[in-house]
Amino acid sequence: MTPIEQLSQWINESGSTVFFGGAGVSTESGIPDFRSGSGLYRARQVYGYPPEELLSNKLFTRAPELFFRYYRENLIARDAKPNAAHTALAKLEARGRLRAVVTQNIDGLHQAAGSENVLELHGSNWRQYCVKCGARYGLDYILAQEGVPKCAACGGVVRPDVVLYGEQLDGGVMEAAARAIAGAALLIVGGTSLAVYPAAGFLRYFNGDRFVLVNKSETPYDAQADLVIHDSIGKVLGQTVTHS
Repeated sequence: MTPIEQLSQWINESGSTVFFGGAGVSTESGIPDFRSGSGLYRARQVYGYPPEELLSNKLFTRAPELFFRYYRENLIARDAKPNAAHTALAKLEARGRLRAVVTQNIDGLHQAAGSENVLELHGSNWRQYCVKCGARYGLDYILAQEGVPKCAACGGVVRPDVVLYGEQLDGGVMEAAARAIAGAALLIVGGTSLAVYPAAGFLRYFNGDRFVLVNKSETPYDAQADLVIHDSIGKVLGQTVTHS
C-alpha cells in the first residue's frame, strides 16, 4: 500500500479528522513564505528591518507608515487562488470526512475554496478594524487609502485583523482549535515546519489514533508521526481525495 493509499484509507476510517496547516499550504498558490531566506534578505535590504520586526505591534505603534507600506507590498495577495490542497480539504469537509481546518495562514484561501469550519490562529488580512471605535472594514478599505488608513467614523487607525509579533492569539480561536485537535481521531499536519510557537504547541492536545505529517522537509515531530510524507501538500491531498 502506498502512503497516499494509506492516508486515504485512514481518512475513510476516521470518524473525526482535523487538518492543521502552515505557510506551505499557501506557497503553492504563489504566496511567498516571508520566513524564507530571500524574504528575510529582501526585507532587510528594502525596508531596513527583518519581517519579524516589520510585522510587530511595536513597529505598528511606533512607525505605522512603514508598517502599512510593508504590509500592502508583501502581505496582500488579492489575486491568489486556492490550490489543490485547499480544494481537496474543502471536498473532504463537504463529504463529511473533515471536521475542521486549523490554519496559521491569513490569506482566506481555505474559505475561497469552500471550507466552512476554518479556525484562523493568526487572523485574516481580509478583515480590518478601527483600533479606536472597533468599526469593521474589508480589505478594499485599506487598499483604497495611502499611508496610514483612518476610520471613516472616528478617524482612528484602521489595522488588519491579524496577530502581530508581540500580540497574543485570540483566546476564543485558540480554545476552538485546541478543542478540535483534542477531539480528532486523525490529525493531518501539512505545510509547516512546526517550528513556530505558540501554534506548534497545539499538537500537545492531540490524543487520537493517527498522526500524519505532510511536508517537503523534515520536522522535529517526524519521529512521532504514524505516517510521514515528504512531498507537496497539494499533490498529496489532491491524490488522496481521488483515492477516497
